[in-house]
Amino acid sequence: MSTTADLVLALKRELKSARMSYADLAMALGLAESSVKRMLAKGDMPLSRIDAICRALKLDFADLARRVADAQPLLAQLTAEQERAVVADKKLLLVAICVLSQWTLEQMLASYRLSEPECIGYLAQLDRIGIIELRPLNRYRLKLAKAFRWRPHGPVMDYFRDNALLDYFAGGFDGAGEGLLLVHGSVSRSLAPSFLERMQRVAQDFANAHLADQKLQDKDREGYTLLLAMRSWEFEAFAALRR
Repeated sequence: MSTTADLVLALKRELKSARMSYADLAMALGLAESSVKRMLAKGDMPLSRIDAICRALKLDFADLARRVADAQPLLAQLTAEQERAVVADKKLLLVAICVLSQWTLEQMLASYRLSEPECIGYLAQLDRIGIIELRPLNRYRLKLAKAFRWRPHGPVMDYFRDNALLDYFAGGFDGAGEGLLLVHGSVSRSLAPSFLERMQRVAQDFANAHLADQKLQDKDREGYTLLLAMRSWEFEAFAALRR
């Protein structure tokens, strides 16, 4: 929810964009110009006054609130408490993964055994947690940054380590568009970050391709999971043989 101060800052931007002076606004509101200046300088006013300024600007209050929401910084990571709330319900986790892929409500209902009221309820929960901003007609805005990642040792990654990792690697990786590469080597510590940066670019390319291909029909798309990893590690059985 937008704070009053956020709304007032947005109004100042709208006034500048509309080239409406404080004198013009004061005339529209029936106030003294000094009162308008003081009101906007303090950044604190009742919503009724904000609504009156919106009318003077011929701006819908809902549009103003939406612009404020769009301007809020996106989250690069959730808190541990937020992640615990997500993994507390498997269906909620499923819907969370779907919104990270920016699926529509219709796509979720067509793909999974979720009733419409049930799915909308989960979207509302994700809104309360802070992952999305739920909008009219059950559309939403993702509040996570492109660089978003689950907490490395947080509840969500722990859940996937315990429940999904072995299932993922049990596959043959021999289908169309599949593959598994395992490369081991020793490189300088200064070089390792550059490899990680390239991996991050590949992950972003995959995410961008996913978004671009949403316009294609379902029959022309296939669901893939890309796993990229790099760490200083030695297989436990090998490490046990070290001198």
